[in-house]
This record gives sequence, C-alpha cells and structure tokens, in this order.
Amino acid sequence: MPEAASAAATRATIGDSEFDRDTALSRRAPGVYDIDLSAGWTIISAVNGGYLLAVLGRALGDALPHGDPFTISAHYLTASQPGPAVVRTETVRTGRTLSTGQASLFQYDDEGNEIERIRVLASYGDLDALPDDVRTSAKPPALPPMDQCFGAEDGPAPVDGSSAITDRLMLKLDPATLGWALGQPSGRGEMRAWFGLADGRDADPLSLLLAVDALPPTAFELGLKGWVPTVELTVHVRCRPAPGPLRVAITTRNLAGGFLEEDAEVWDSADRLVAQSRQLARVRLG
Repeated sequence: MPEAASAAATRATIGDSEFDRDTALSRRAPGVYDIDLSAGWTIISAVNGGYLLAVLGRALGDALPHGDPFTISAHYLTASQPGPAVVRTETVRTGRTLSTGQASLFQYDDEGNEIERIRVLASYGDLDALPDDVRTSAKPPALPPMDQCFGAEDGPAPVDGSSAITDRLMLKLDPATLGWALGQPSGRGEMRAWFGLADGRDADPLSLLLAVDALPPTAFELGLKGWVPTVELTVHVRCRPAPGPLRVAITTRNLAGGFLEEDAEVWDSADRLVAQSRQLARVRLG
C-alpha cells in the first residue's frame, strides 16, 4: 500500500484518538470524575495547560446539559504532574441556550492530601445552533505553505527537559517566528504555526482548548528562555472547526513585572475564526 494511503487508513477520528483517550474521565459519582493524567502531554516536567483545560472541558461537557464550551476561564494554582487526579464539577446555572458550571482538578501530596491544581468557570451551549451571520474585521494569519514551515523534528527541542507533547502534535512553525531557535530572537513577541494532532484527528471544540496553549511561548521571540507557566487562561470558542489543519497566531504586546499576556487566534481550513484566547503568564527575567 502506498505510504499516503496507509497514513489515511490509520488516521484517527474524533472520539477514537490518543487525545480522546488521554482526556477521558471515569465518573465516580454525579459531578465527580477520576482521571490518570498522561505523561504524554508534558513540557519539561509539568502537564501542559491546554491539555488540562481540555480535561476539565470534557468533564463539564458531561456534567452540564449543553455540550460545547463557549467560554472557559481557568486559573492555574499549582503545576499538575502526570498521574491520578480527580475533577469535581458544579452546575451554577442552566438556561435554554447556555449553561454555566465550574470545575476544579485535584491531585494528592505524599501524605494523601488533596491539592487543587486548576479551577475553571465556563459557559456551555450548542455551537450548531448559532446563526450564520458573521461580521468581522479579523483576517487569517499569513502563513507560508506547510512544507515551508518547521517542526520539532527539524531542529532541537524548544526547551531543556521533557517535551513529550511535541510527539503528539503536528506543529509547523512560521520561519518568521523562529529566530529564537537560531539564537536570533526577533523581539516582536509573535508565534505562528500550522496546528493539528499527530495522529490525524480533526479538530473539535475540545481540541481548540489545547490549540491555544500548544505553541512555543512568545517569550522565546522576546529573547527569554525556560518555562513560562500560565497563571490565567480564558478561551472563547466561536464555531465548530472544519476538517483540516488549523492556523494559530499568538502575540504579546506587553511584558512588565515578570508577567506577559498572550493573545491567540485559531483559524480553520474554511478561513473562519474558530477560537480566541488571552492568557497571563509568568516569565523568568535575567
């Protein structure tokens, strides 16, 4: 069988991919879920914030009467580690078109005490019920063709230590935002890339929660190195993405006091803005 045909035959589908298996939860009781956080989504030694948001997003989609995240805001309290965790959800309000809930993820210390890792507040609805009327001045990012962009396999790991998450992503970075990898950061605080999952699974609202936090930090293009932990992340999911690779553009305009903001846009293959986010992150100076 030709290589392309073989790849197509083994392409993962929504609901049957590594991402789905690694975000799946076991319902212990109403609103309470158990999960074993996979080491496959770590960067350095911590679990990626976008993967964690997808885990909590899946729990809320099960607990609430509506299934699609419209807006979800997360505060990252302590770094999550691979291993057992419990998610507790609470329904705040249910309405005809929107439901609001909150959720927290907990892990355990050496004495078995629970430690809260992340807390979210979210509103859910039905993306398929939204009207088609779109009025926007936003434009998709201008990215070179995918074969003119570069992935982790084309150079050194972006940070020292574990970068297991890169093996699970199809990430092709715009060369114009790769100065940091050559020791020549641009100073512009921009990062752009083609994005997908390595097993070929198409995007859905849950994987958009991963996409906004999956690129190398814009701090790298500002000449900074090392881990850039998220303090707070808010994601708006605007519509269900079309099949095909996504384009992600992230910008930072202000680094002050050891913190920076990152504004992300995610565009699908139909040139629709499918998700937006803003996060506050801490950086190491000096």
